[in-house]
Amino acid sequence: MKCVNDFRLHLAGRELVPLIVGGMGVDISAARLALEAARLGGIGHISDAMVPTVSDRRFKTKYVAEKLRKYKHNVLNNDKAEVQFDLARLAEATALHVGRTMEAKKGPGLIFINCMEKLTMNAPRETLRVRLMAALDAGIDGITLGAGLHLGSLALIEDHPRFRDAQLGIIVSSLRALLLFLRKNARLGRLPDYIVVEGPLAGGHLGFGMDWAQYDLKTIVAEILQYLAQQGLDIPVIPAGGIFTGSDATEFLESGASAVQVATRFTVTNECGLPEKVKQEYLHAREDDIEVNLVSPTGYPMRMLKSSPGIGAAIRPNCEAYGYLLDSSGHCAYIDAYEREREARGIDTVFSVKDKTCLCTHMRNFAIWTCGHYTYRLKDTTHLLADGSYALLSAEHVFHDYQYSKEHEIRLPGSSSPLEVGPVRRMR
Repeated sequence: MKCVNDFRLHLAGRELVPLIVGGMGVDISAARLALEAARLGGIGHISDAMVPTVSDRRFKTKYVAEKLRKYKHNVLNNDKAEVQFDLARLAEATALHVGRTMEAKKGPGLIFINCMEKLTMNAPRETLRVRLMAALDAGIDGITLGAGLHLGSLALIEDHPRFRDAQLGIIVSSLRALLLFLRKNARLGRLPDYIVVEGPLAGGHLGFGMDWAQYDLKTIVAEILQYLAQQGLDIPVIPAGGIFTGSDATEFLESGASAVQVATRFTVTNECGLPEKVKQEYLHAREDDIEVNLVSPTGYPMRMLKSSPGIGAAIRPNCEAYGYLLDSSGHCAYIDAYEREREARGIDTVFSVKDKTCLCTHMRNFAIWTCGHYTYRLKDTTHLLADGSYALLSAEHVFHDYQYSKEHEIRLPGSSSPLEVGPVRRMR
């Protein structure tokens, strides 16, 4: 019986352990987590979600305060069209975030950055180009394009000297989305270096409608593998979403995938950027605590814990400080929802906003607890302590459990080496 370690991902002229830690924002896939994945011979992602905010937290910069100070006069105005990011400061923040991470990288693996098209930032094309170019300038090994179709994203960086050297990949949830991407970018003569196929059990924003449960990751992956084979295209395909054990991963590798992308099990590691209190919420979660809802202003369904304190919270739109989801006209669906409830309830009345949430503020404060479908199984991967909390894990432990485990077994912390089975728990 094979395990993940019997396979290798061939990418960027290297042989890698075929495990990729997905890019979870805002700073959930923190630099420490990505660096561990690279040290262990796989690929780690950092996220470029709200990079100026992340830079302030990591490096004590003042980008958010500067932006708020510049636009403070507009706080009570529903029209946010004038609230623009300083592109030079955005590039600077990205360079800090990426550059410091790359300087710290050790080991044979790679560091990628996840870049979300839905971070429109009141100037979708301009801000996306700056984020992509600055990441390349700062030496990132690869860029994974997510949260959108990215039909024009490669064209934004075709004149960068690393355009054909850096690894560039796309996240899709269907063959149709992949075909749109390939056709739109055909003129560039530049195929993606890898394709992440994200299924309906993934965490955070989903590439499906509220009918997500009708779709199956294995079916989608098989369709894309068949298409690539028919076209003679040798592009690594990387399934993601709901891959909870090493055996889950091995099944995809045996069926033709080149690697797998995983995330949920790394949310409860010491290296993950979530506060420990939130990690414990994940570990205590039951299956019925998890929902897919439409509270995101992006219009995409989102999977999260129902108890997320950001759900229903009627905070004033904070676009002058953040504003990462403002479209090209300075509009955000949360502003509409907030004003609708405020007018209906009265300006001095305490109210809640149920249908949308201020995602920027709440993600920055770790108050929207996005999670994968199998988050309720995390408690079976570690020990319950005497005080009622669960022991957190090291990223190395989780990585090696994926790498070496068989028969859908999960090694609990305490094994003396990654090759030693130690105490295991068979998943229900």
